[in-house]
Amino acid sequence: MTQSLPPPIPSLVPDTAPFSEEQRAWLNGFFAGFVALDPKGVTPLSNEQAAALLPGIAGGVASEEDADTPWHDQTIPLAERMKLAEGRTVRMKLMAAMAQQDCGQCGYDCKTYSKAIFDHKEERLNLCVPGGKETARMVKALFDEIGKDKTIAATPQPAAAVVPAGEAGRSRDTPVPATFLRRIRLNKPGSEKETWHIDIDLNGSGLDYRVGDAFGLYPHNDPSLVDAILAALNAPADFPIGGRSLRDVLTDGVSLAPAPDMLFQLISYITGGERRKKAKALATGEDPDGDAASLDVLAALEKFPGVRPDPEAFVEALDPLQPRLYSISSSPKANPGSVSLTVDSVRYAVDGRQRLGVASTFLADWVGAGAKLKVYVQRAHAFGLPDNSAMPIIMVGPGTGVAPFRAFLQERRAIGATGENWLFFGHQRSEYDFFYEEEFKAMQAQGVLTRLYLAWSRDTDEKFYVQDRMREVGRDLWACIAEGAHIYVCGDAKRMAKDVERTLVDIVAQHGARSPNDAAAFLAELKKSGRFQQDVY
Repeated sequence: MTQSLPPPIPSLVPDTAPFSEEQRAWLNGFFAGFVALDPKGVTPLSNEQAAALLPGIAGGVASEEDADTPWHDQTIPLAERMKLAEGRTVRMKLMAAMAQQDCGQCGYDCKTYSKAIFDHKEERLNLCVPGGKETARMVKALFDEIGKDKTIAATPQPAAAVVPAGEAGRSRDTPVPATFLRRIRLNKPGSEKETWHIDIDLNGSGLDYRVGDAFGLYPHNDPSLVDAILAALNAPADFPIGGRSLRDVLTDGVSLAPAPDMLFQLISYITGGERRKKAKALATGEDPDGDAASLDVLAALEKFPGVRPDPEAFVEALDPLQPRLYSISSSPKANPGSVSLTVDSVRYAVDGRQRLGVASTFLADWVGAGAKLKVYVQRAHAFGLPDNSAMPIIMVGPGTGVAPFRAFLQERRAIGATGENWLFFGHQRSEYDFFYEEEFKAMQAQGVLTRLYLAWSRDTDEKFYVQDRMREVGRDLWACIAEGAHIYVCGDAKRMAKDVERTLVDIVAQHGARSPNDAAAFLAELKKSGRFQQDVY
């Protein structure tokens, strides 16, 4: 008599779920035995269902939180990041939609912000400042998918915010008052740039900070821009909005750049014909006239002349004014009771009208000595000096990227650190753009700044950058790294930081006698161990 074989274990876990073959086989067996169903009547689990069960399952099966996140690179465009996240859970797609800077302006990092949204612990979907409208649109679309085909839910876990919630001055939601002291222009006359050293008094604020931390502040909008919007609305400045005047709300309550989708949606309700079609198209992310990227709130109103929304509905259609974060350029040991920032003023023209960076020109133009600012400290989660002060450090910070390294040097001098301190700094022209020149040269004379390498991109016809200077001293740089140096990079993520990292790989390969792949793996290990840290944006 022939004995019939038992039916095969059904495949409950989809092939696209982020597990190895061994993990998928183990899960299929576990789920089949766990639910004890007739194989013919089993419905495969969705990716979200499979991932949701994992936190409650013991025994070495990795959760998706431990999976690779190949999109976690701020230089990858959003469309490519979302392609890399195809087949992953909605929560991981939410992470891919973020700007990947881990800048903390939202109060989280990219992974914990996306998790907070997925767990319905954060209702604000537009907090990713560097991602802008593009990220906000994608996050809102993904948010609508949460809960679909998700009949099995994970036990909600609290989202891990970068800063303690509720503590005064420790998050964007709990700012405290501090006093503006002074601004000092760092560029000399003749420079093409406008960069300011800013000092803020923390006495009485209850705030403290560590070098490597970031400083958050809530700016005000340009008063002339507020006046122009009031004129475009044909609305009185004292129109009451929630117990405040319309002027006050436009000054410090809402963002005036860029124009949000909700504003175009509102405009579509109160206009008709071709203008309605155009407003609806802009509200859904289309670009009918090829100018969508340049439309701030005033430009949006001017694009639809004669359309005058009700002031209250207009304000409700705008995004809240977000705080801005700056690297701290001082040490509390050298400057007790105050904090310093190094800020580039942003000014550019669009269609004959000057546009202004909100926070940078607020600090450069509008705020005066003695004025009160709403501020907070954003604790660094992966950017700080080594615990062992005898370890050498290598700092690469062109332009305003030098800010945290001024703080590092002040700190190392104050604590009597014995480790060497190397700084690579660069900008456009040596005659005009050598920030903190006297201070750094004094540190050299004192033996605090062991080596100072400078690179000026406009002094000659041939462009010369910090990574070029690093190649020139590659042998010495490798020797310092081999002795245990910690490496720090601060500044532009899209070009400078990538170029510096490629340069480091080349230096390790050439002077460390490694293949390019082994050199890249060596640098990756430095990142993993905390010996290579970046604060890039």
